[in-house]
This record gives sequence, C-alpha cells and structure tokens, in this order.
Amino acid sequence: MKIYAFADEASPMIDEQIMALKRNGLDGLEIRNVDNVNVSDITVEKAREVRKKLEAHGLVTWSIGSPIGKIDIEKDDFETHLEKFRHTLQIAHELQASNIRLFSFYIPEGKNPEVYREEVIYRLGKFLEIAKGSGICLCHENEKGIYGDNASRCLDLYQSLPELKGIFDPANFVQCGQDVVEAWKLLGSHIRYLHIKDALSDGSIVPAGKGAGCVADVIRAYRLQGGVAMTLEPHLAVFQGLSELEREGEESNISSYAYADNEAAFDAGCKALREIEVNDL
Repeated sequence: MKIYAFADEASPMIDEQIMALKRNGLDGLEIRNVDNVNVSDITVEKAREVRKKLEAHGLVTWSIGSPIGKIDIEKDDFETHLEKFRHTLQIAHELQASNIRLFSFYIPEGKNPEVYREEVIYRLGKFLEIAKGSGICLCHENEKGIYGDNASRCLDLYQSLPELKGIFDPANFVQCGQDVVEAWKLLGSHIRYLHIKDALSDGSIVPAGKGAGCVADVIRAYRLQGGVAMTLEPHLAVFQGLSELEREGEESNISSYAYADNEAAFDAGCKALREIEVNDL
C-alpha cells in the first residue's frame, strides 16, 4: 500500500510538510495548501518548484486536493469555476499528479438535492470533458452538504459518469448519518482510493480506528479488491487553512483528542493508521 497525506495539517509550509512526510515514512502528498496558498491558486512556476523539492526527497504528489466543486450550486458562478479547474489541471500536470480530488457542489440548506441532479451531472461532465486525454483521473469525495454526501447519490454519479471515480471518506459518511459498511457495499467497485479519517457518531473527529467509521474494515475490503493507495487526513487539530475548507457558518467538530501543535496531531494520526495496519489487518 502507498500512503500519502494532507501534510498541510502538519504545517502550511511545504518544506515542513516534506519533513513531516519523511518523519512518518509516507510516500508523498495529496497536496492542498502550499506555503499558505491553496494548490488551485499557485502558479505553474510554484508547482514546478514544489515538484523539484519533493523529487529531491523521493516523494511524489499522488493527488491534487483541490476545492473544485465546493461552490454553491445556485449562487456561485460556474464559468469562473471552470477556469479555476483548467488552471488546476495545469498544476496537476506540472506536479505529475495522478488524480484531482473534487466535489459535487453545495446544495442550499433545506432544499432537496434531487432537484439539482441534472445540473450536478452536467457540471461534473464538463470537468471530465476538459480533463479528457490528460491522463489525470477525476475523483469525487463524499462530503457533507454537497450533492454526493450519501452513498446512493454517489452511486448515481458514478453510474451516470463512468469516468468519474470515487474517494471513500468514512468520517464524512459518519457525519452525514450514512452507514459506512452499507456505503462500501454500494460504492466499493467505484473507489479509486481512500481518505483515512474517522469520527464518532456525534460527528467529532478521532484518530483512525477510534470511531464509528469502520476504518480497518474499509481498508481490508479495499485491499481485497486490489486497492493500493490511501491518503491520511487526520483532522485532529485545528490547522491553518481549515476555516477556508468549511462552508460559511460551519466549523469542524474537533474531538477531545487534542494535541500540543499541528505536527504532534499529524504524527498521532500517522501512528493510529500504522496501528491499524499492524494490529487489525
């Protein structure tokens, strides 16, 4: 198994992210923030600089942890967002990433997501059309508040858009009230890779294997079908940039697992995953 990480949870600075990856024996990045700038907003020149730094340490960029698709489906301008996606695709090429992580748009609170089904499929189809022939896989993450927040709507997206692959995040399903085991049964064959994050039934984030996300079972099932990659996303401490990832007015539910600093929290997340690998699989 190749293990990557959102190392911006250890530090916003790329040099320190590299140190955190090396310290924990990981294979590379799912890159999200670079020197306090979101990866979708960095320049091609900056991406080239980052790639050289990673290569010097024997590390790779597995996926672009982009914010693509994390806009309000009614209020925000899609054409502007398409330009952001085109730039993100350029960044992915420069970093030699295999994947771009994206989302299926925030649904207005209180409205039925099914009303927006056709528009969601159209928009995701536009991303796929632009990326066609690039060699970069577009991967949809289940996320609270978006169209594809539960297993049935995720399945609909993957069946409607066969080139779209899935990222399976157990904690996000827990936070949406979705049974994780049932979600895997529905979606497993469409999953490109895993996000390793766990949560209690109240939604608070805990180290992998300590919550209701059935993380060990999911990893085991993924391996059995030939899965080879996962990204660690501990979320065990509030880190610089977290507020930018949340929907306006929302905050991540950080549990009683608290650490002195972001580096300690990141290392604890790595340790928890290693314990699952050793003890449960």
